[in-house]
Amino acid sequence: AEEALAALRRQVEANSDYVGLNFATEARAMHEGTIPERSIYGEARAEEAKRLIEEGIPVAPLPFLPARKAN
Repeated sequence: AEEALAALRRQVEANSDYVGLNFATEARAMHEGTIPERSIYGEARAEEAKRLIEEGIPVAPLPFLPARKAN
């Protein structure tokens, strides 16, 4: 199970852009067509994630915490 989780993490990190705490804003903008669609992952408060789902924006929780990337 640990190896499967590690493989999933590697796949997500290799094929998606980390947008950090801007996840809800980025997901909504892509859904509205104001920015190009791409695979993203990041962080959102529970209320933000619930609102995205209520708006019909497809999101799913990841079974791991993203490694925070510092600039």
